[in-house]
Amino acid sequence: MTSAARPFAGPAAVAVSALMLGGCAMFAPPVPMPSAAPPQPEPPSTWQAPPPPAASRAALQDWWKQFDDPLLVELIDAAQAASPTVAAAASRIEQARSNTVAAGALLLPTLNANASATTGRSELIRPQAAFASVNLQAGWELDLFGANQAGRDAAVARLQGAQASMADVRIAVAAETAASYNALRGCEAVVVKTEADVRSRTETARVTELAAKAGLLAPASAALARASAAQGRSLLTGQKSQCELLLKSLVSLTAIDEPQLRRQLAPRYAQLPVPAGIAVDTVPAAALMQRPDLAAAADLVVATAQDTTQAQAQRYPSVRIAGTVGPAWVRINNVSTSGNLWTIGPLQVSLPLFDGGTREANVVAARARYDEAVSQYRALVRNAVREVESALVTLDASAGRVRDTQVAIEGFEASLKAADVRFRGGLGSLFDLEDARRSALLAQSTLVELQREQVAAWINLYRALGGGWSPEQLAVNANLPGTAAPK
Repeated sequence: MTSAARPFAGPAAVAVSALMLGGCAMFAPPVPMPSAAPPQPEPPSTWQAPPPPAASRAALQDWWKQFDDPLLVELIDAAQAASPTVAAAASRIEQARSNTVAAGALLLPTLNANASATTGRSELIRPQAAFASVNLQAGWELDLFGANQAGRDAAVARLQGAQASMADVRIAVAAETAASYNALRGCEAVVVKTEADVRSRTETARVTELAAKAGLLAPASAALARASAAQGRSLLTGQKSQCELLLKSLVSLTAIDEPQLRRQLAPRYAQLPVPAGIAVDTVPAAALMQRPDLAAAADLVVATAQDTTQAQAQRYPSVRIAGTVGPAWVRINNVSTSGNLWTIGPLQVSLPLFDGGTREANVVAARARYDEAVSQYRALVRNAVREVESALVTLDASAGRVRDTQVAIEGFEASLKAADVRFRGGLGSLFDLEDARRSALLAQSTLVELQREQVAAWINLYRALGGGWSPEQLAVNANLPGTAAPK
């Protein structure tokens, strides 16, 4: 036994077409549709801050390995592996990839396999019958106005944005780890200077105490020397506590056991890491195209533009066609027959007539989200320019300050030695000695802080220039979740 659904006649097809055209005429776009092209950064034509010494582009991609401190690379690897923000970014990539697959599936026909079997008598006067069938059921929504295609394009843009965000997160974690490590080494260097100062103060207090007991100095000088030594020890204790806090911060970032981390840090105690130079492109637009956060913001603009197109397309009629095909078997009173059954249809046409303004409101809301994304992108571009310029200004200023501070240290140390000789010879006062000591210690601590500031400025410049990331990595790592960023 076979059956078939009669296809739609010519007049029915004409009626459907008329409804569709009528729907198109009734629902005109209420707002202008945005461009789906990704935005381009519009920074100034040249940098206003002085650039650093030239270096190769490859130096930025493998920058951490070019430090004179291999431990820094190990700490960055550990921090990226332990970071919850990196794990969250990897999760967002998987979610975006799943959404992309689901959105793409709407463009394809659906196919389901069905099987059924029945037996029995439905009425007393009818004979017993058995029926069985197996069929394939297909359905397809015709994407006449591009709603599903726009949805898939939006999902793809969000996937690319998630991959770029992963790169930005990894770069941020690397920069944060390097900054913490740099701060710890700078703190240790100040501890070394302070320990030397404490030893000098303690020795001065001892000599002064002996001289006071021998009647060569007034008791007030001995009291001042003791106070100076106590102050030095207090400064040392405070500096060491700051170093302890920085070390514990590094433990939290890297998830390395504190005893193990202390052993790893010990060989290079108080040695600031020395980075390689970074080249800065003369054209800001070329440099900013390498920033993953700007790429993610641009992808969001594209996604919201496609969302607006999809919302507009959903105001128009939709058409869906279905069909089935498969074998069937029937048996009545020991007489059976079999054959193939097939149907084409129903052809369903849905024409939105009245929804209280919901679909139009969805278009307006989608366009508003697009405008917001564009505004955020432009703000990020301005902020990126500021970050690069700030790092360049800091590098230039700190270089000059380091040179002046080194000259100041030489002078203060010479003054301190002369004051100490005069004091020990009975020709100078303890007040002059302490004043010279404070000036020398301040200059030495300032130099350490400037050196730390220089390294921090290089790290900030590395991050501001995108950490060696490039848009090509989105295509290379399209099927590798969580690996779309360099270290």
